[in-house]
Amino acid sequence: MRRREFLASSMAAAVAAPPERANVIWIFGDQHRAQALGCAGDPNVSTPNLDAMAAQGVRFTQAVSGMPLCCPARGAFLTSRYPHECVPGHEYPLPTGQKTIADVFNAAGYSTGYFGKWHLAGFHESEGRSATRIVPPEKRGGFQTWVGYDNNNSQYDSWVHGGVGKDAFQYRLPGYETDELTNLFIRHIQEQAKADRPFFAALSVQPPHDPYVAPPQFMERHTPGRIELRPNVPNVPSIIEPARRWLAGYYAQIENLDWNIGRIRKALDESGAAFRTHILYFSDHGDMQGSQGQFKKMTAYEESIRIPFILSGGQPQGYEGWGVGQFGVPLNAVDIPATTLGLCGLARPDWMHGTDYSHYRVRRPGRQIAEPDSAYLQSVIPTGHGDSVDKPWRGVVTKDGWKYVCFENMSWLMFHLAEDPYEQVNMAHNSKYKAERTKLIRRLKDWVGDTKDKFPVPDA
Repeated sequence: MRRREFLASSMAAAVAAPPERANVIWIFGDQHRAQALGCAGDPNVSTPNLDAMAAQGVRFTQAVSGMPLCCPARGAFLTSRYPHECVPGHEYPLPTGQKTIADVFNAAGYSTGYFGKWHLAGFHESEGRSATRIVPPEKRGGFQTWVGYDNNNSQYDSWVHGGVGKDAFQYRLPGYETDELTNLFIRHIQEQAKADRPFFAALSVQPPHDPYVAPPQFMERHTPGRIELRPNVPNVPSIIEPARRWLAGYYAQIENLDWNIGRIRKALDESGAAFRTHILYFSDHGDMQGSQGQFKKMTAYEESIRIPFILSGGQPQGYEGWGVGQFGVPLNAVDIPATTLGLCGLARPDWMHGTDYSHYRVRRPGRQIAEPDSAYLQSVIPTGHGDSVDKPWRGVVTKDGWKYVCFENMSWLMFHLAEDPYEQVNMAHNSKYKAERTKLIRRLKDWVGDTKDKFPVPDA
């Protein structure tokens, strides 16, 4: 692979191997940008449980959603395959017969469970509300237990279904979505903890996706006038006013999700499973919320592509052989399956493409890992929705702090994030930076070739 010239070798300085066959939990929200965490320095939000997980575990500060859109991102982190070869756009399904991470865990003797938002059935809202339509069992990703819905944008009117044949069910959740799905998830992991079998379980909630509504006790903590906007939100009333209003609800949703994460951690403790259970927290993509004058996702700016990524749980902080700290590795959505399997000592199958970054958390003697020095960014099939970029694009973001993004045969964005984190100086058409731009274009072309993508990248 041509990309190998950009690989760096990383040797895990290990002193003690962890027990294998550990449990693992995924918890992920929808549209939670990486910047919106207390531990990331956001002054508007209090996330004590996620902050504690980051302090006791590993936080990857440069994690990205390779395609910042719900369906493609979910396809990527369930299959470890890039959007152009799996789920290329909005309301596209997982390909028939496509294996997922659940299949790997099933084969390893794990129980597998999925709760919440799926958005990979291929339903179109124009043909009827996806929230109440039944995802066929063969389209549920191979999970042994599946309780969820395809898509829903109404947190107080959320329906779930699951089961097969005479055991099939569907009902309306009695309260706020995140709270009620957490109730179901806690019951599931408590049951699994009693069984003599390791488990993999995923909780997928719609918040903090719009509409930005949370339970009253969380909403009352935030008012638009007290929101501190990011420096790259233009001082334009038509941008500032909705940004403040929506961010007030957005932060309330995140704080509610953080509270529910605390409930899950407590349930693990009480069940006796916490010691042997890894917890991963991440998101499918971010949310612009007025930065650069834009909203929502489907653009290559930082607020859209950056996602939180925390590896925690398992052994206590400081236990010999367990990593703690912050790392600026360019983890992409396709890397999440390989990293998850690595935490449990399971090999990545050949059909997965991602890099295993589990050695930052679970250190094993003598293991040498080759890591990419960059992550590949894509918009394969644009949605055409308002507040989105309506052209396909490709890009690369590097470990040493550069970003380059192009349209077909035309440069679009280039930033030196190491000194310009708010992306205020676009170098894409500045001849002063031609040499660096040429290097970044070469890297991007290698990514296009290595992933067998088809996209006309400019020559200079």
